[in-house]
Amino acid sequence: MKNIDNEFDLEPFFSRSHDYLCIAGFDGYFRKINPAFIKLMGYTREELFASPISHFVYPQDKKKTAETRAKILEGLPLLHFQNRYITKSGEIVWLTWTSIPVPEKELIYAISKNITHIKKLEEDRHFRIRDLTSKNSGLTQLSYTTAHDLRSPVNNLISLVNLLDRSKIQDEETLSCLELLEISVYKLKDTLNDQVDHLKENNLLKPSVQPVNLKELIYTILSSLRSLIEETGTCVEIDFSEIEFLKVNQFYLHSIFLNLITNSIKYAKPGFPPRISISSKRNEGGSQIRFSDTGIGFDMEKNKNKIFGLHQVFTANKDSKGIGLYLVKSYMDSLGGEIDVMSETGVGTTFTLSFKD
Repeated sequence: MKNIDNEFDLEPFFSRSHDYLCIAGFDGYFRKINPAFIKLMGYTREELFASPISHFVYPQDKKKTAETRAKILEGLPLLHFQNRYITKSGEIVWLTWTSIPVPEKELIYAISKNITHIKKLEEDRHFRIRDLTSKNSGLTQLSYTTAHDLRSPVNNLISLVNLLDRSKIQDEETLSCLELLEISVYKLKDTLNDQVDHLKENNLLKPSVQPVNLKELIYTILSSLRSLIEETGTCVEIDFSEIEFLKVNQFYLHSIFLNLITNSIKYAKPGFPPRISISSKRNEGGSQIRFSDTGIGFDMEKNKNKIFGLHQVFTANKDSKGIGLYLVKSYMDSLGGEIDVMSETGVGTTFTLSFKD
């Protein structure tokens, strides 16, 4: 059988190919490279021969390249291996390699293609997908918050309607309007509950931050819950003497405070008016806000791994949806803060919100 190298002159094929052709030794150095590869790398032929091949590999790809090279030295061919090289100008290029070892000559014959443009397109596509996913999840989060937080003022309206003594109202038209108002309010509550039940995903939008007056924020929330507070006889003690302002996203903090306060009222011990203590504290790491109540509490040992889970409920209260604490934890994560909880059945619950300076 004729030697094909003698029958055909392969040098023009090697030198004129637009793909990158290389012959490397088992010692890890180039032995032969074509002009296309020299042009890509920007080094002279002598510079490429003078350093081990690993010298040109992108640092984060050196380990996997060495592991793959070890397999080639064992006689295994390499197909479609991708790694990054650094050119003389500092540009990072992605290459895909097919390499065939020839153990008896201790040589590796390799051909590669530049796939940098494909990688950039993939990166751009992944970025757009992440961006769209984040925005879509953020809109879902806002829907969650809107649906859940509106339930508190709606419950407040229901309390107001129930407090009215209709026996003192003689005007039939007024009574009719009150009846329609009651029907509408309960219908709104049902609609909000249904919306909460059907929302399943969550991803937070990046929040803006500003100095928030804690006392003003709390009093705004308590004012919106006035009827509920009066009806239940709730007592709220506030002490923001150590920290008056907190640099956070006000919308998120409002939702966090609202959820913790309404939970304390909702899960008060039967026959006892709810008592809530809210205070601020400065420590070495930043700021803390503490919410404590004397409610029914829950079993920490039993529920510690699912306290902030979506749709997790710990009581038989039919109004519980398992959304409030999930939102609180999500907002704290988004703000870069932490939330800790201590609870004991029949004694009460304490939530500690920690914010870094």
